Amino acid sequence: MAAHEPGTKSVPLSITEDEAAVYDRQIRLWGLEAQQRMRNATILVVRLKGVATEAIKNIVLAGIGKLIVVDPDVVSEEDLGAGFFFRDEEVGQKRVDAAKAKIESLNPLVAVETISDGSVLEGDALVQLLGGVDMVCVTDSDRSTLIRLNDACRQLNKPFYAGGTYGLLGYIFCDLLQHDYIAPDRSGQNDAARNVKKTAAYVPLKTALQHRWTGMTRRQTKELNPAIVFAVLAVWEYQATHQGALPNDPATAAELESIANRLISEADVNRQTLPSIPKDLIETMATTAAHEISPVCAVVGGLLAQDILKALAAREPPIANFFTFDGNLGGGTVVRMSMP
Repeated sequence: MAAHEPGTKSVPLSITEDEAAVYDRQIRLWGLEAQQRMRNATILVVRLKGVATEAIKNIVLAGIGKLIVVDPDVVSEEDLGAGFFFRDEEVGQKRVDAAKAKIESLNPLVAVETISDGSVLEGDALVQLLGGVDMVCVTDSDRSTLIRLNDACRQLNKPFYAGGTYGLLGYIFCDLLQHDYIAPDRSGQNDAARNVKKTAAYVPLKTALQHRWTGMTRRQTKELNPAIVFAVLAVWEYQATHQGALPNDPATAAELESIANRLISEADVNRQTLPSIPKDLIETMATTAAHEISPVCAVVGGLLAQDILKALAAREPPIANFFTFDGNLGGGTVVRMSMP
């Protein structure tokens, strides 16, 4: 494979008249400066499954500068459910090859590069790839892959997002390093509306996973729906001991339950709120975690894209820092994991 040519941003590009016309409504919403940041951004997305499909659609329509998609896998029949870039006749083709033209058609103003060689995510090739992007989004990957790529992004000062779904459950994690953003002043000291600059200090995933729930009241814990958080974390732990495979059999429920209860105990979760992982949740995860459900992918992918754009625009506080979605209830919560 030829060496990847990084898309540098050494010369920021200005919004053209044609682009201003296309993005007029967005510019009115969040301002020309925010749109300019998006226009100059190169986003790397790793893996092209349901969540990534929805996220890519939204960030491309919003007008980022360049999208790079890396996925070495081929289109499977199951991809046809949540992957609206794929068609029946494309089963067996490389995902990125099947999707590229459709992604480009969403917004011809956005440059699209696809890479079907997974070796670019290793060693020196990864360093070179990351050097040419502004933000990284890794989807539907196991915990070790997420930690490895997050650490690589940290070394090169690149903001990092991760997202994925497991049946009816989904998650988004972000590590935006030291993130500056503009937010409304809610101090109440002045009737006149004004904005203030704020900074949020994020932590890498390996640090977030050491989070302890010690000292939280029963009410505070319940509001965060911890069962969903630990169901996701239990799936990650299961994958770590099964060569990356997801649970896909009712017989895996007992092991998943044991893992989740151990993690709940280690994290010192309020026992009055969550004495143990609900059996019905674990039984559902044991049979659905390996499958994509289109509406869940749409919700999680849409929220992922929204947060990426929010971080690029630096206009509102992004997720801080672990979001989980419960498709059973149709709602989500954000847990501040190990952030100062």
